[in-house]
Amino acid sequence: MAKKSFQELINSPGMPVLVDFYADWCGPCKTMNPIVQQVAGQYNGKLKVVKVNVDSNQAAAAQFRVQGVPTFILFHKGQQVWRQSGAIPAHQLSQVIERFV
Repeated sequence: MAKKSFQELINSPGMPVLVDFYADWCGPCKTMNPIVQQVAGQYNGKLKVVKVNVDSNQAAAAQFRVQGVPTFILFHKGQQVWRQSGAIPAHQLSQVIERFV
């Protein structure tokens, strides 16, 4: 299967896409990893989660002006509908996603 472009990933029809911009060296990113997995499981089949390593995907990070990691961007029908930089509690992340699923 061909690797999908970033644009194809975020234009997922019918379900919102949460993009997690992270880096391997980032402490808060490591803290968020189980939270993102928990939320992904909670919305299984209703939400797509895409993890983007900013060190190996600098073009995508630059395109969305990601200054710090972690940065979370929620896309719905290809449009950015929410953005947050820094760690965020699971319940807060769920509340945001709940508005779009």
